[in-house]
Amino acid sequence: MARAQAREVAWAQRIETHGGLPQTTAAGSTVPGLVLDMDATIVPCHSDKESATPTWKSTFGYHPLLCFLDNTREALAGMLREGRAGSNTTADHVTVLDDALAQIPDVHRHGTPILIRSDSAGCTHGLLAHIRGLRNLGLDTRFSVGVAITEPIRQAILTAKQQSQWMPAVDAGGEPRDGAQVCELTGLVPDDGYPAGTRFIVRRERPHPGAQLSLFDTIEGMRHQVMATDTPPGDPTTGPIQYLEARHRAHARVEDRIRTGKDTGLGRFPSRAFAINEAWLQLALTGIDLLAWTQMLLLGGELAAAEPKKLRYRLLHVAARITRTARRTRLRIAETWPWATDLATAFARLAALPQPIT
Repeated sequence: MARAQAREVAWAQRIETHGGLPQTTAAGSTVPGLVLDMDATIVPCHSDKESATPTWKSTFGYHPLLCFLDNTREALAGMLREGRAGSNTTADHVTVLDDALAQIPDVHRHGTPILIRSDSAGCTHGLLAHIRGLRNLGLDTRFSVGVAITEPIRQAILTAKQQSQWMPAVDAGGEPRDGAQVCELTGLVPDDGYPAGTRFIVRRERPHPGAQLSLFDTIEGMRHQVMATDTPPGDPTTGPIQYLEARHRAHARVEDRIRTGKDTGLGRFPSRAFAINEAWLQLALTGIDLLAWTQMLLLGGELAAAEPKKLRYRLLHVAARITRTARRTRLRIAETWPWATDLATAFARLAALPQPIT
């Protein structure tokens, strides 16, 4: 609740000072609304901690499930789970998603388009039905999830290959990507159990050196990836299927959020007690949020997109001296420090932020 209240203040200050929240992009275009990315990660433990178990990666530790906001890189919610927790557990995904939505201020949660992205671990009928059901509560939610390539999907890909329905894929800048093509499989894939209106899109590309291919990909000579979305055809905010596929591929940015989050406490759990480690996870998510708000409200240029290690070296760990004279407190920074001006500017912006109404 405290994080949600602080987030509401930070977002209100951002809107008042900058005119709106940062917007996420895909294929050179702006994605309307808010984009939530769900993903799980393995955090190894090097001692016998409570509920730390062997993982599917043949390691030992925890398997937390997380949800980040792609617009601002905030960590909305997380659940600490034992190492053997399943990757596609519907109940865990629903819980984390609901916790993440509860972190979004009411004025943005209702009436703002919300896209929920996940890899194939989130492609469960229960989670997709839950996302669709949120519309009954006044939320404008849609999903974009990876799909495991099963035998029916392989047959659909072969049918699409025979029908020559492929078109060039696009890269992050919206330009045609060499050696990559996309095709819509809607109508060729059995949609039993999926919400009405679910569309399936496949992407194929020449595999890069060292890529791990399935037997099907090896035979075809192309690497295939399939995603499902309930964004309807002809939506003026999305465009052709190349954009939908590129929009989903931007989900990979959550890997960077998790990687940098592990530099902010997420990569270590200090206690043998599971309850203490659960509290530690929430503190780590709070640390991620504090850095995100600092960059969103106070920093500009390169520092606004810097990773935690760079922020620590340039700003947070700068040598300075606190002096008090004439009833004023001053922070004296060495003039030779290359980023002294950036830090002074951040303090000035902090002092100028509009104060919340209590």
